[in-house]
Order: sequence, then C-alpha cells, then structure tokens
Amino acid sequence: MPIPRELSTDANQQLRFALLGPPQASRGDMSLELGPVREQALLVALLLRPGRTVSRRQLLDGVWGTEPPGTGDRVIPVYVHRLRRRLDADGKTSADSVIDTVRGGYRFAPRRADVDVAAWERLAAEGRAARDGGDLDAAVDTWSRALGLFRGEPLAGIPGPFAEGERLRLAEQRLGLVQETVDCRLRSGRHAEAVGELFSLTTAHPYNEALAALLMRALYAGNRQADALDVYAAVRRRLVDEQGVEPGAELRRVHEAVLRGDDEFLLGAGAGAVRQGPATPPPAGPRPPAPPVAPVGDSAPPVRARLVRHELPVEIGNFTGREREYELLVAPVDARVVTVRAVDGMAGVGKTALVVRAARALREQYPDGCLFVELHGHREDRETVGRERVLRRLLRAVGAGEGEDCEDLDELAASWRAATASRRLLLVLDDASRAEQVRPLLPAGSGSVVMVTSRRRLTGLDADRRVSLPPLGLDEAAGLLSRIVGGEGSEREHAAVRELAALCGRLPLALRIVGARIQDRPSWAVEALVARLTDDERRLDELAVEDRSVEAAFRLSYAQLPAAEQRAFRALGLSPTVRLDRLTLAALLGSAPAEAERVLESLADASLVQRVTADRYRLHDLVAVYARRVAAVSPDEAAAARTRVLRLYVAAARRSSDWGASSFPTGPQGNGPFTDWEEAAVWLDAAGGELTDVITQAVALGRLDEACWIAEGLVDYLTRQGRFHECRTALETLLPLLDRATDRRMDCALRTGLGIMYGLQGRYQQARTWFAQSLDISRRAGDRHQQARAAAGLGTFANLEGRIAESMAHFAEVIGLVGRLTDDDWLNGSVSTRVGDVHHQLGEYDKAYDCYLEAIALAERTGSPRLLGKTLLRLGGLQLDLGRPAEAVGTLGKAEDLARRLGDVPLYSAVLGRLSTAEAELGNAGAAAELLRRSQALLDEQTGTASEIAIRHRLIWHGVVAEDLAGARDFFERGTALPTADANRARISRVLDDLGRRRRTSADNA
Repeated sequence: MPIPRELSTDANQQLRFALLGPPQASRGDMSLELGPVREQALLVALLLRPGRTVSRRQLLDGVWGTEPPGTGDRVIPVYVHRLRRRLDADGKTSADSVIDTVRGGYRFAPRRADVDVAAWERLAAEGRAARDGGDLDAAVDTWSRALGLFRGEPLAGIPGPFAEGERLRLAEQRLGLVQETVDCRLRSGRHAEAVGELFSLTTAHPYNEALAALLMRALYAGNRQADALDVYAAVRRRLVDEQGVEPGAELRRVHEAVLRGDDEFLLGAGAGAVRQGPATPPPAGPRPPAPPVAPVGDSAPPVRARLVRHELPVEIGNFTGREREYELLVAPVDARVVTVRAVDGMAGVGKTALVVRAARALREQYPDGCLFVELHGHREDRETVGRERVLRRLLRAVGAGEGEDCEDLDELAASWRAATASRRLLLVLDDASRAEQVRPLLPAGSGSVVMVTSRRRLTGLDADRRVSLPPLGLDEAAGLLSRIVGGEGSEREHAAVRELAALCGRLPLALRIVGARIQDRPSWAVEALVARLTDDERRLDELAVEDRSVEAAFRLSYAQLPAAEQRAFRALGLSPTVRLDRLTLAALLGSAPAEAERVLESLADASLVQRVTADRYRLHDLVAVYARRVAAVSPDEAAAARTRVLRLYVAAARRSSDWGASSFPTGPQGNGPFTDWEEAAVWLDAAGGELTDVITQAVALGRLDEACWIAEGLVDYLTRQGRFHECRTALETLLPLLDRATDRRMDCALRTGLGIMYGLQGRYQQARTWFAQSLDISRRAGDRHQQARAAAGLGTFANLEGRIAESMAHFAEVIGLVGRLTDDDWLNGSVSTRVGDVHHQLGEYDKAYDCYLEAIALAERTGSPRLLGKTLLRLGGLQLDLGRPAEAVGTLGKAEDLARRLGDVPLYSAVLGRLSTAEAELGNAGAAAELLRRSQALLDEQTGTASEIAIRHRLIWHGVVAEDLAGARDFFERGTALPTADANRARISRVLDDLGRRRRTSADNA
C-alpha cells in the first residue's frame, strides 16, 4: 500500500515515513529500502521521539533490551550511518540529514520528513476540536481519514522493547478513536453505519465493555431493543463465567436506560427523530414499574416548586493570571456523568479565588443550583466539618431535609444521592483535607460538576481534571500588586514593586497582605517595605494583617503533619541548596534514602514541597523561611542535621574526584551513598551552580573544615568540566579563612588546587606561584604527601611549557617522596604517567611504555577514570610513534569511552584526534576525516585551556597533512583568539613555522 500523499505538501521531494503498519519510507513516488529489522527498530526509536535527543544507551536498550550485542553501543553509529545512506537524498550533507548527530546522542529532525503518526495525531486533534465545537459530522469525517492511515498492525515486525510499547500505545489509541467516532455517529443519527463495525469490534474485543455499550446504543437507535438487551446478557454471562466479575457501572447504566427507553441518555438531546426502523416488541418478562400518576381533580395535592439556591461567594477584585488553569476548569463536561475537578496547591496560592471565578462563569449552565461548602480542612479557628453535618446542610439546600435528624453517614449519603439524581448541580467543596471527606458528598445527577480545593493532592479522588496551582509568575505578581496599590509610579517604583513581589514569593495571599499594608499607610514607600522584607528573620512577621497571616497558614499545614514528617520539614529548611533530593533529606535525617523519598512525596502531596523534576524537590521561598524558623526551635537537632548533610557533600566531592580516596587522608572517610565516581558526579551535576553556595553556607555556619574538604574534593570535578570560575571562587573564598580551620593540611591542599586550576587554563605563571607556596608550606610542615603533589604540579606544567630540565628536577624530587607514600596509588600513577611523558619526548620508547603500563595498572586499582583515560591516550600516541596503528585504535577506543563518560571535553577531543591519525595510517581516510571533524567541533571557543591549545596544535597538523591548508589556517586563527593564547606563544610560533614550511613545500611542488 503506498504512503498517503496527504502527509506532505511537497510530495515530490519530502521524505515520508509510514509506521501505522509495516514500516515504509518513500521520497516522491520512489520507495526506499529500510534495511534489516534491527536498523528499522533504531529508526523507529528516533522517528517516534521527534526533535528529542536520544542517547546511545536509550537506543541500545530500546532496540535490544536485555540482550545487547557484544559490541555494545558502538554498533549505534554504524546503524545510523547506514540509515543515512539509504534515506538522505543524493548530494545532501550530514548537516541536512534526517538524523542529526547532537551532543549526547542522535535526533530525528521532523522538519525534514513527514511521519504518518504525526498526521494521525493531528487529524485526531482536529476531529476532537470539531466535536467539541458541536460539528459531529466533521468530527466523524476527520477521524475516518485518521483511521484510514492504518494499514494493519502498527510497526509490524519491528523487534525491541521500545517498538513493542509503541505498538501497544498506537493500537490502544486507534481503538479509542474508533469508539469516539462511533459515539459521534450515534449522536448525529448515523447509527446504521456503526452497527456492523461494532459487531466486528466486539467480537475482536469480547471483554471491552465500552464497545458493548456503544453497540447497545446503536441497536437501540435502530429500534432493536431486544438485540441490545441480548448483547448485555451475553457480555454479562462472559464476564461472570470467565472473569468472575459483574459488568461495570457504565454498561449497567446503558442496560437500565434501554429498559427505561431513555432516548435522551442513550442518544443525546433531541433524540426523538433519531430512532428509525421497525419497532421491536419489548422483551418478555416483568417490565420496569411505570411512574406514579398524580390524581386529578380537587383531591390532587399541590405541586411543590423545586428549591434552587445559588450560594457562590462574590469574586475578589484584581484577579490576575491563571488563564490556563481557568480554561481547564470551565472546559465542557460529559453530560452523562458527574464530573469532578480538583485544585490543589500550597496555602495562600489562590485556589478558592480561582474556583469561585470559574464556578461563577458556569453558573447559568446549572439551573438546579450552585452550592458552596467550606470544609475547613485547614482553619485555625474552626474544626474540620464532619461529613454528616455537611450532608444535612446540603439536603436542606435542595429542599430535602426530611432526614436531617439521621446520624448514619451511609443513610445520609444515600438520601443526598436520591435527592440529586434528577438535578444538574454545580457544587464547590472548599478546603478539603482528604479524599474520604469528599466522596460521600458527590451528587448523583448526570451532568453535575463538583469543584474541590485542597492543600493536599487528593489522589484518592477520581477527578476528570487535576490542577496543581503554582505561585504566580513574576510579571503577574507585580501586576497584581501594582493594581492593589494603585498609581502609575516611576520606573524606580516599578522595579521596587517587582522586587517586593519576589520577596512575597509571588504568593497571592502575601501580595494582598502587603498591598493592604501599603494602602493602610500611604506614606510608606514601596522601597521601605522591600527593606523590611529582605530580612529573613522579619519577613513572615511583616506578612500579616488583622486575621490574615502567611505564617499562620503555613503553621496549620505543618501542624497537621505526622511527627516524622514534621521533623523532615524542619530538616528541609536546613538544606544548603535550594533544590534537593532524597539523598539530601536522608543525610539531614540520618535515615535510609527510600524512607526519605517517601516523606518527600508525602510533603509534596501536602503542598509543602514542590516537585521540580522526577527526583528533585524544593521549598517555596516563604515556606523555606518558615521551615528555618521552626528548625531553630531545636538547635541540637539542627546542628546534627547540618553536620550530616555537609559530610554528604564531602563524600560526593571526593568520590567524584579522579584522585582516589588516598588523596584525602584527613577528614571523614568513606564513599557515603555513592557506589562509584559516576553516581557521585551525576548527583553533583544535579546541584548545578549551587555547589559554591554549599561552601559559602558552611563558612557562614562556622564549618571551615567541611567547607575546605568540599572545595578540595571539587577541584578535579569542576576543572574537568571547564568550570574554572566556580573552582576559583570556592578556593579563593576559603584562603583568607584558613587560620580558623583545624585541618592544617588545607593550607597546602587548597593552594595546590589553585595551581592545578590555573595550570589547566594555561596560566602557568599563576600556577607556579601557588604550587611554590604549597611546596614551601608542606616542606616546613613535613607533609610529604602535599610536598609530592605540589612538586608534581610544578613538574607537569614545566613540561608543558617546554622546560624539560626543570620538569625532570621536580619529578626527581617527587620520585624520592612517593617511594615513601605507598598508600597513594593515584599520585604514584600520575607520576608514572608524567615520567613516561619525559621518556617519550626523549625517544626512550621502551621506558615510556613501561611507565604507561604501570600507571594504567595503578589507575585501574584506584578507580581513577581520568588518569586512566589520559594514560591510555598517551599509550595510544606512543603506539602510533612505534608504527602500530591497529594497536593504537584499540587503546584509544577505551580512552574515548572513558572521556565520553567523564564529560571531559579536552580529553575527548584529544582522543578523537589521535584516533583520526590511527585511522588515516590504516588507510581509512573517510573515518579519519569524520573523527577529525568531530574533534574540532567539540572544542569550546571560549575555554582556552592548555590542553585545548595543545589539541589545536595537533589538529592543525592533521589538516596540513590532509592537504586542507585553508581549514587548518582557519582553525589555527580561531585558536590564537583564545583568552590565554599568550601563555602558549612558543607552541603557537611552532605552528606558524609548520604552516609556513608546508605552504612553501606545496608551492615548490606546484
């Protein structure tokens, strides 16, 4: 079957994919070969994630599952290359490919191809829009086009867990759309078209009650009540005999409606003209009882008018924002059922104001009444209202108060359902404390709507829509405050209003309190109140006026927590970072991570903690102030929690470092909750730019030792990512305070860290200064460990500057020291690598080879991936110099994997450059060129580290050797513009000489 042309407006050029059946691809009228099924599975995994980066690991898991190929994820680039050859038009470059290579993996570029799944989703949405707008025929026609895109089972024949999951998803979506299409046909009187298809579908899905209900409605519309009842009987018999369950509520309602002959329920409003065909006599057996007939004449009792009440509160003025949430609440409802819409959020966020606004907008649609009940789930001056009391009050509101003396909850709930069965009500239940409080209060009338507000996320309540209300955006918050305060204001006042809105946490309750205070004291300038709120100690005290108080609202939420969650909430106020996770809370509490995660989820459900991502949380700014206030009441508990959480950061920093545990002989030992360096690095990555804040907070608390240990451990983690500014800020913050630290090793360790940081930036003069200071202090203190590290730093960067003799002198001192430091494998391995470099430079290849092998063994033993990767890079270079490129490819391949996992851009680029040379020497010119391109693309133009400049030197020569003189010059000229290129003038001069000689040679040969 050809791919539908409607997928593209440019059918002659656009690449088209059809996945709603066996996968197909075409360009114009030409079908394209997709290759083996595993390659097709990889293509599917990209096409169904349009515009999203998919990592190699995701592709490997999605295509092979638990049985990956022996080559691991190295097969992925091979498959991608083959797919590009098959799919990309002739003459297209990799930049125009339908599959983009991006940092972190690959991405399907949806603008370069049409996919039938996207067309299916678009048509399905268009059909729903037509249905919601009342055009049922247009909806049916649009959905029929969408269903016509299916050519059989989606993704037929494609293996792998990802394809299997998508196959099930698409099949379920198709079945759901079939049901929606049939429902619209019935509502528009086109039941005859639906019956045949429904018989086929119910045969294929014998336990699908929704399909059975649709078939009963279609048969009823054709005056085939007996057949409709037979369908119900058959389904019920099948469910009872084979599954042991009765039919669900919806199918039972349809069955009852067929028995009653309820045209409006079964076929929609105005259904009298819809039913067609010969009348079918009703089935034998007892009929449902007829409604009672009222007596006529003078003896007839008077008809009592139905009581209708509208109890909604008045709308507050200056309502601001919430457009998206408002639209969700006022969206159309299903007239056949009772709709529940739940709004949750923290105290003072404006839940009641939003719901009242939405309810008042819908009031005219509910002629039988609009009721409002305050449940007082979180009120300091009122107890939570009992359900029995609420039910008696509701029964009186609808004129059914005969049983109000009853005390039985079930009896009252039954009376409420009976009283509302024929009513279309709008009921607002404000400030619920839990789902059990709400369930008995739900009315029974079809088409009724219940809106519930709560500080807790009522997951136990079946809701049609859930709205979790965040604080206002800053612009909206400033706008609300400006309207309350009034006046145009100067630019300076506008800026002050924005700052004041931010200090109020963009919380409507706080904004209205502040606005009221300014209204009450017109002489106050906004800037004055900003100054008062800036002080955390006073902020909550300032956010109170008469009976309204932000702190009181928070106190009620806190008071309702169990004791364990109260302790966790206090601990969260002590977190050194804004964002936190289960490990942070586990450290603060001294508990297991699983228990901490459970508590975090419970606090999030109570709207005291905000979910930021799947595993990260934060406290709202004002909630954090309150948490710190209640934590201060228990100083001993707070001190112990702070110690534990700072020790967590010490463990993470040290575990993520390449230097190994032996490089940190003082301070707390152990790896904490981190099983390896990658796990620790990922955890630190999630902290982002807050790591220096952790150190600053430790200093403010007087925890100088912990601050120094964290900063020392972070040096390797931060520098390998090029985050030199953060590293320098942390170290230079601590240097003037070292006399207050009890760990005297830090005098040397932090100076050595600064030397490493400056050296990696190519700022060798500053690096020498810091290493020299560290060396002098360590010699006077008799600290051989720190002495060896400082001397090794001086030797390393002297070698990079070309001062070989000075470098060898420093390494001689190091070798004399490390012989007595048998416990520091990382330092021994690092020295072996650097000594190997010297031997390599002097042409002593055998000695260099032995040094590198020794360093590799030590790096593997100490679990130091960066040292291992750098040494493998050097060994690969040595193998190239020895004329053994095939061995070099294997060695460098290991280094490439390590560099990629580390996120070490200079190391990764250097490895790719060496691999390019190896491939070129093996005669693989295409692979060499691609590796060279990737290596150049990786370098950040603004980094300018010594490693980067050295890499550029090598890459320029690759361009020269490959006759790409223009590309080499361009790459070089961009390198000379780096911020610290002056520190590498000797290396740059050599590159200029190399380029000049090459140009003269090319001219002579010409």
